[in-house]
Amino acid sequence: MTLTGAVAVIYGPTASGKSDVAVALAEQLNGIVINADSLQIYAELSILTARPDEAAMARAPHRLFGVLPAMQACSAAWWRDAALAEIGAAHTAGKFPILVGGTGLYLKTLIEGLSPVPTADPEARAKATALYEALGGDAFRSRLAERDPVIAERLKPGDRQRLIRAWEVMEATGIPLSQWQALPKAPGHSLDFSLIGLMPPRDRLYARIDARFLTMLERGALAEAARFEALGLPASLPANKALGLPELRRHLEGEIDLAEATRSAQRMSRNYAKRQVTWFRHQMPCDKKSGGRHIRHAEFEELSERNLAEIIPIILPAG
Repeated sequence: MTLTGAVAVIYGPTASGKSDVAVALAEQLNGIVINADSLQIYAELSILTARPDEAAMARAPHRLFGVLPAMQACSAAWWRDAALAEIGAAHTAGKFPILVGGTGLYLKTLIEGLSPVPTADPEARAKATALYEALGGDAFRSRLAERDPVIAERLKPGDRQRLIRAWEVMEATGIPLSQWQALPKAPGHSLDFSLIGLMPPRDRLYARIDARFLTMLERGALAEAARFEALGLPASLPANKALGLPELRRHLEGEIDLAEATRSAQRMSRNYAKRQVTWFRHQMPCDKKSGGRHIRHAEFEELSERNLAEIIPIILPAG
């Protein structure tokens, strides 16, 4: 049965206030908050990923937060399936699903669907991984470029996971991943989306980012980084990309003092937010109606509990 119904999406760069707005909406709309952040999904990282705290989770039901171990690499496809299951469960329970997060690729994959790329082939994956380890990123990417120049051009030598996946697909199917990705996408559902973007002015956003990292340190981010480091997980896993984690690791290893680690983490977070804003400006779907589905889209500089009345009519239009 095709999944139908209304879904709200609260998106924006890091530290834009998305989580607070999502919880406030959930309180007013009898909603469930569903995570759409690729790092808040990992159990071991709560402080550094700014996962909602216990107080926020007590105000409204939350789903897909901290549900995977860092050892398991989450993909857009895995998250999409999990999100659709949570959306369906919310509708069945008479709750309004509210997705919140800044991982644009996840949101676009949910809204627009996936190309029919084959599922993972363990044997081909193992061979591709062994070849990558033997050659190194640069040489592996050069070899991949001989077979799939389009996908190789998109990827950096250090993007181990995606390079291996591209080689695996080529080995298993004989067809380049770029050709699979060029096939038409199908959403696989008939959901209506209301996309609400938070785009604070840059100076205000950057000030929030800097202040939030200091708050993370007060809450125990350094100890969390030390616990994560002690796990000894492979550097290629996505959880290692948590903002601030590499800089705190350098401090723990004695390379830099905490003040320098803080400044570096704040700078990297600001740069990441800038990239997020650029992506959202160019990639998020605009208002449209097609195939019986509706997509509504609006952006605000600020949203708070005081002005939620402005966006509820967008999410729940009359008629």
